[in-house]
Amino acid sequence: MSETYGAAVAAVDQRLAALFKAAPGTMKPYSQLVGAASADAALSGKVKELMALSISIAIRCEDCILFHLRAALRHGAAREEVIETISVAIEMGGGPSVVYGGRALAALEALSA
Repeated sequence: MSETYGAAVAAVDQRLAALFKAAPGTMKPYSQLVGAASADAALSGKVKELMALSISIAIRCEDCILFHLRAALRHGAAREEVIETISVAIEMGGGPSVVYGGRALAALEALSA
């Protein structure tokens, strides 16, 4: 794993942990929502994380890209699935998604190494 992306993912985790500590009344219900929305059901957790990754790219949320890319990889997403997900984000988000899709691809390469 690239130290740069590894450090970036660790920083996301640290910020989320700090927010959970500072605002548990908000973050606990939010965490329950995330758990319910991402659980295997008609769509697998992997598909849901790939969807979240695509949305993250389209809305240009760097921390979200790292968070959902890692989650998709943990759910067993293959490189080709992530690349197709980036392509869908570009379709929906246009030029800015090309830039953030490139960032997602760089993170994939680093986190898969």
